[in-house]
Amino acid sequence: MEDVNVIKLPVTEERAPAKKKARPPKFNARQEAQTRQKNVRRLAVLGEEDGSVKLLEELVFGAEDELVERLVEEDEQQDDTLLLQDGAEDSGESDAEDEARLQRQPTRGAAWVDEDDELEEAVDMKHRYRKDLIRGEAESTMTKQKLQQRMREQFQRSMGGTPSWAESSAVKKRKKERDDEDDEEDEDEGDDLLRRTGNFVASPDSLPSGVLRMKKCLPANSARPSEDRLTTVQFHPSAQVVMTAGLDQSVSLFQVDGKTNPKIQSIHLDRFPVHKAQFSQDGETVIATSLKNKMFYLYDMMEGRVTPVHTVRGLNEARVKEFSVCPEGGALLLTGTNGYLHLLTLKTKEVVRSMKINGDISGVAFSHDGSKVFANSEEGEVYVWDMRSSRCVNRFTDDGCVKGTSIAASPNGRYLACGSQSGVVNVYSQEACLNSANPKPLRAVMNLLTSATSLTFNPSSEILAIASRAEDEAVRLVHLSSLSVFSNFPVSKKKMVYRASCLDFSPHSGFFSLANNKGHAPLFRLLHYKDF
Repeated sequence: MEDVNVIKLPVTEERAPAKKKARPPKFNARQEAQTRQKNVRRLAVLGEEDGSVKLLEELVFGAEDELVERLVEEDEQQDDTLLLQDGAEDSGESDAEDEARLQRQPTRGAAWVDEDDELEEAVDMKHRYRKDLIRGEAESTMTKQKLQQRMREQFQRSMGGTPSWAESSAVKKRKKERDDEDDEEDEDEGDDLLRRTGNFVASPDSLPSGVLRMKKCLPANSARPSEDRLTTVQFHPSAQVVMTAGLDQSVSLFQVDGKTNPKIQSIHLDRFPVHKAQFSQDGETVIATSLKNKMFYLYDMMEGRVTPVHTVRGLNEARVKEFSVCPEGGALLLTGTNGYLHLLTLKTKEVVRSMKINGDISGVAFSHDGSKVFANSEEGEVYVWDMRSSRCVNRFTDDGCVKGTSIAASPNGRYLACGSQSGVVNVYSQEACLNSANPKPLRAVMNLLTSATSLTFNPSSEILAIASRAEDEAVRLVHLSSLSVFSNFPVSKKKMVYRASCLDFSPHSGFFSLANNKGHAPLFRLLHYKDF
């Protein structure tokens, strides 16, 4: 009899020894490719035999071309993996095959699409951080996409284009190929440039109005400042040299580089405060006159010889003060008293003929070819003389002028400027002044409040410089195409010009200088012009 209090333990069954799992057969890429190609052929045969099978195949596997492409892609990927694992040699596929393979790869879609991104949210453009991005009052609001585009354009403008780090690899590759082609073309053009001669310099763009790009340089006579008021500053017609002269009885020459402006030479004229000094037409001689002397000096720069001219045959004047160099060269036009103009030859030092106007002469200007001379009288009348016949060919009254003070003609023969004691400068058409008895000014420049004592055109006839020696900083530069005054010269909060008595531009308008009452010749670099 069995004992009821005995607890029976469960009988443990003996476990059979665990069987080892069979290793999967080794993958054979070539055999797998052959098998897949057989399946493709079978599917193609089935599709030809039965239309319903063809339809079922397209629904399950896709179109035949897509299936083949997918199978080929998987086969190539597996082959590449095996080749990398086995350390085989690099494949010799061409670049064209690589690009084709990249094109066959499906493009990945976005992992997440936010519906709020598609909503066009308006951005307030009146904020002080975004005011610079708007282009009109209508753009008070702007969408985020348009704002991003505007900021991208502004960044590219400030960087001079898209920076290299922001370009895609495809763009960089195309740019590199294009640069290689350009280098080959440049080499060909360089060879062609060396094989022929000609003018390869393009004509410069016209000078813009509004703001004149300029840079203040060291004064032209910084190597030797004048101890008294400067009366003359003039650039050499062909060399990179500037001349200054003044009441300290000296004439100085400086080389112009805008940085140090070293002194070339300085001559002292005993008891001869220089009122005016000018280069001859060929640039080899300096003519200097004084305030109360009939004598004047000729300084031959080539030989370094100073020659005083004590008397001039045929000249009945108490002093020689104002003069102009004739454009044809070899002659001076002296301004005498009582309205006389005397033509003096430098070779024989004698007066060959004289002309007379009514009233005293306040200024003289030659036409661009030297055939005509304009004489402004203190009574406000302008006389036009023919230099070959010494005959007055026209006469007109400066519009609104009570007393004339200065006159200048543009080198291109288009403009004539007349200054008056009231500070008004009338700009005329030179053609109208030659043919009309009552020409009307193109523009009356009223930016000076005191007498307009100096007028000068730049060599390209794009700028007219006007000044008054009766007041500090009374200098203005006029843009002739628009007949407007440049707004950024002189600087209003800082004195640097003082009282200017003479103005001049370098031969190619690269520099502008003036002579002031402090004995300095402030020098400015006009950045629009590339040459001296």
